Amino acid sequence: MEILKVENVTKRFANHTALDDVSLEVPRGSVYGLLGPNGAGKSTLIRIINRITAPDSGHVYLNGHELAPEDVYKIGYLPEERGLYKQMKVGEQAVYFAQLKGLSHREATARLKTWFKKFGIEYWWDKKVSELSKGMAQKVQFIVTVLHEPELLIFDEPFSGFDPINANLLKEEILALRDNGATVIFSTHNMASVEEICDHITLINKSHNILSGSLEQIRREHGTNIFEVEFIGDRTALATQLTGKGFSLLEADDEEPSAVQKLKIHIDDHIRIKELVSDINSTVEIRSFREIIPSMNDIFIKAVSGIL
Repeated sequence: MEILKVENVTKRFANHTALDDVSLEVPRGSVYGLLGPNGAGKSTLIRIINRITAPDSGHVYLNGHELAPEDVYKIGYLPEERGLYKQMKVGEQAVYFAQLKGLSHREATARLKTWFKKFGIEYWWDKKVSELSKGMAQKVQFIVTVLHEPELLIFDEPFSGFDPINANLLKEEILALRDNGATVIFSTHNMASVEEICDHITLINKSHNILSGSLEQIRREHGTNIFEVEFIGDRTALATQLTGKGFSLLEADDEEPSAVQKLKIHIDDHIRIKELVSDINSTVEIRSFREIIPSMNDIFIKAVSGIL
């Protein structure tokens, strides 16, 4: 069952339509990628989900009921444009934000101490925010976002400004939150991160939802019938064997008959894979055979460009 449902949402600002009849469903316990180029409407949708602004038409449902003011306590939101009060102490400010989400001072302090230690910033509790590096400040903001253990977490470009080590730490924590029952909406331009952690995605372009589904399903649906075979043997003989049988040879490495070679093959829709493998294996020694599934980056570019 979905935790969040967006139904026919439209939002206009003056002469600009930010969202035009957008619908999507976010499965409970998933990491859901919200993708799209700059200006597509992602941030507007996120603000509507957080009740920062309201749609002109359409509905948003959380746990089966229309989104209500008290639901903001069930949501953790880390915006792309982040800010902390620079003259406050780190711990003092973190406790303040936690109390805004309904935690007592005592509970907030205990949870924060655990998270600060996990992220290696426990010694910065009494430092001023102005003394933090950008990465450390982002860690504090991430902690404050998840501290009250909300059902739904929304991260807008959470890895922006992080080095690879800390970005990986954050990815692990996001997956751990999902595994512990939270649902995560993850807005990003980084397609590599999408492939690493997202279960489902929606792609918004020019105010419209143009692509939705599970990550694996979308990648397979947009496959182009291209396969890669690794083999040992005579490549020329293999090419002759496949000629006129619905196969197109696309790419091959330098021919070394005694070594493992790679060959990319495009297969017509009517070809049976079992027959293809049999034809190849009758001519050369197959070491591996795999379908080349397009990356989300390739799909993103084609979808936004109107090629799909």
